[in-house]
Amino acid sequence: MDFPTTCPQCAHVNRAEFADSSVHDLRCARCGARYCVLVRKQKFEVLFDLGTRALMDGYAREAVASFAAALERFFEFYVRAFALEHAAGREGSFEEALTALEGTWRHVSSQSERQLGMFALAYLLREGREPDFLTPKGLGTEFRNRVIHRGALPTRAEVDAYAAGVFTLIDRLLTELGGSTAHAELVQEQAFAAHVRNLPDGVTVVFEEHPGMFRARRFGTLSPIAKPDKARVQAASGVNDARAFQQALFERALEERGSLLHGFKSAP
Repeated sequence: MDFPTTCPQCAHVNRAEFADSSVHDLRCARCGARYCVLVRKQKFEVLFDLGTRALMDGYAREAVASFAAALERFFEFYVRAFALEHAAGREGSFEEALTALEGTWRHVSSQSERQLGMFALAYLLREGREPDFLTPKGLGTEFRNRVIHRGALPTRAEVDAYAAGVFTLIDRLLTELGGSTAHAELVQEQAFAAHVRNLPDGVTVVFEEHPGMFRARRFGTLSPIAKPDKARVQAASGVNDARAFQQALFERALEERGSLLHGFKSAP
């Protein structure tokens, strides 16, 4: 996945491949100037936007893989936000809390089922209620496994529905986290600061906030929408109101950010 970035010296638009660390040390193809682009975007956001781009380009099966990975990485983000939020109210430094978190996560880093268990417990402790959405139907598990593990070729409508469900769940949990997301986001900011300190003289640092589906909800103009009337929706479409709401919410976000996301992988 690559994206356009403008040279701070000559304004030439270069293409950069999105790095896992969100840190990009670049050299302008026109003037040769060195600059560093730091993208304030979490892994789950990158993966979901990658899925959206694949969906818009007609790659339905590839989109499913990215949406599924985005959900898994969001569960990790939630656990990190909860653990650091909890540590903030206790004695000890942020660095100590982060070290303990990293050490704990290493025990489950290669096992998705254990990661899901950590998320379920974090949600219970934070919200005081069962995460009743963690069902095969709620997570679209059967569809995901059919596509990713059994090689099924999904229709656009099926992928739209799956994407809408993933988007709505992440959006809901982000809303519940509220300002607590800042605890997990601080980890990225610290990594950025450490990288900047080690840059040689003469390198310009650029911070960027890329357009994304969840940024539309949190920082953009996309306003909340009311859940549709259940009886009316069922009579008109034969589907329940939850599915209709998920689809409407996803379509609103896609309309808000879809055109901007075209810049990620379009030709220079």
